[in-house]
Amino acid sequence: MTAGAREDRIDTSRPHPARVYDCLLGGRDHHPVDRVVVERLPPEARHNALRNRAFMHRAAAWLAGTGVDQYLDIGTGIPTEPNLHQIVQGILPSARVAYADNDPIVLRHARALLVSHPAGATDYIEADVRRPALILDHARTFLDFSRPVALSMIALLHFIGDDEDPYGLTRTLVDALPSGSHLVLSHGTTDEHPHLAKSVTDTYRKGEIPLRMRTRAEVEPFFQGLELVAPGLVTATRWYRSGPAPAEEPSGFYVGVARVP
Repeated sequence: MTAGAREDRIDTSRPHPARVYDCLLGGRDHHPVDRVVVERLPPEARHNALRNRAFMHRAAAWLAGTGVDQYLDIGTGIPTEPNLHQIVQGILPSARVAYADNDPIVLRHARALLVSHPAGATDYIEADVRRPALILDHARTFLDFSRPVALSMIALLHFIGDDEDPYGLTRTLVDALPSGSHLVLSHGTTDEHPHLAKSVTDTYRKGEIPLRMRTRAEVEPFFQGLELVAPGLVTATRWYRSGPAPAEEPSGFYVGVARVP
C-alpha cells in the first residue's frame, strides 16, 4: 500500500463522488455537503446505486466460481461491505485483490480493504485511472500477469470526460491482460430514465462533479475486441449467471463481463 494520505488532503467543503456514492448506498462515510447532492437527486438514484452494487457482487462471485483468483479493481470507492475481496475470497480463499483509487477519502479507509483471508492477499494502490501505466506497474508487483486477471471498473468511467479518452484508457489496461482475463465494467446511463437525465446531470454539475452519462451505443466500444459472456451488455438488473434472476427493474447502469481472447 502506498503511503501519504493526510487528513488535510480531504476537502469536506465540496461534495465528492466517492462520498456521494457511499451516501447513496446507505453508508456513513460522507459529509453534509455530500448529503445535499443526494437529497437533490431523484429517489431512483439510490435504487440504481444499489442495483449496480448487486451486479458487482454477482459478477465477482461468478468469476471466482470459474476459478479466477486475481483481481485488479480500479475506482474502488469507499469500502462498503461486502467488498470485492470478501466475495471472491469467500469462494477462493487464496484470491489476490489489488485495489486502486486516487481519492484521499478512499485511501483513509484503505485499511478495511487490506484485511484479507489468511490464505489470500489484498493490496492498495493510490493511483488515478488516467495514469494506467502507473497502476499496471504497481499491479505487476502484486499480481501474476502471466495468468488471468479480472479487471474491475465499476461506476468509474462516467466520471471520465470524452476529452480524457476513456476508451483509450480502458484499452491500455485491457491490452496488458493475458488471454483468459476478464473485464468487468458498469457505466452510468439515463437510457431507461430519460426524464431524469437533466436533473441528474445538473445536480452533479452544481456539486462540481463532472458526469458523462453514456448510451448503450457509447458503452459498447469499451468491450471492443473482447468476448462478452452471456447475457452480454445489459442493464444491471438483467445481468446474472446462476441462482434466481434479479427483478428486471429499470436501471441506471449498463454492465457487462467480457473475456480477453
